[in-house]
Amino acid sequence: MKPVVVENIVQKYCTKKTVVDALNSISFTVEKGEIFGIIGPDGAGKTSLFRILTTLLLAESGSAHVDGFDVVKDYKQIRNRIGYMPGKFSLYQDLSVQENLEFFATIFNTSIQENYDLIKDIYQQIEPFKDRKAGALSGGMKQKLALSCALIHKPSVLFLDEPTTGVDAVSRKEFWEMLHRLKTQGITILVSTAYMDEATLCDRVALIQKGSLLSVDTPKGVISQFKKPLWAIRANEMYKLMNAIKEDPAVESCYPFGQYHHVVFKTQENSRQKLENIAQKGNYAGVEIKSIEPNIEDCFMALMNN
Repeated sequence: MKPVVVENIVQKYCTKKTVVDALNSISFTVEKGEIFGIIGPDGAGKTSLFRILTTLLLAESGSAHVDGFDVVKDYKQIRNRIGYMPGKFSLYQDLSVQENLEFFATIFNTSIQENYDLIKDIYQQIEPFKDRKAGALSGGMKQKLALSCALIHKPSVLFLDEPTTGVDAVSRKEFWEMLHRLKTQGITILVSTAYMDEATLCDRVALIQKGSLLSVDTPKGVISQFKKPLWAIRANEMYKLMNAIKEDPAVESCYPFGQYHHVVFKTQENSRQKLENIAQKGNYAGVEIKSIEPNIEDCFMALMNN
């Protein structure tokens, strides 16, 4: 039995002017004990999907099972078996760290002592501040408290909706280290994120854009789908250079990535020479051109244009 099975989930939202397809026939499965990433930008449908899987929202059509239970018929059993950390900090701001944790343990008829070993590595980092109000915690500490509360009843499946959004780089790194430690305890983890670099930290990923799945594979498998040579170029006038590259009919795509533009040509012949010609024609200074390996974000952009 797979911990999560999603089959042809469709979700729509009606506005005053139109109907928005939040999820368009989404299907995938998650293996036991894996970290499965739902990767996509804001508005891609990640939160809608998580709300359906955690029984907080009814889908227009399709079906989903979590831990063998139907998300509609068996919602009570699912709620007792899962942990859910929503994107927005939703704990009680006027309760202390310890009071929040005790409250969630009581809801699930357990105690902090009973499952302390499960949250020990996480909770010990905020335990010195156990009497502090949750609303007075830093972003990283709120994140650790929310994760502790989601784990206190020892869930079989853990849902984390954009848990690292707005968190500093050090806290993001620590958070993912915690997730990999939880994985060793047999917990299945579904995590959504808009940070493409976090995709490589998952066992498998589902790339999603505008409610549609672009690919479901391992990070290496996604990257292997990128078949065309990829070039990186930079110069002193980056914006002007990008426009010049995009105007060339031989160019398939050009996107800014950090200090470089990543460029793909429609055909492979003389790709470097074509870039050199564009740079020479514009008299750009400080030009650097190199062949590079694609990353997840390059693959995501390519899949979007297919």
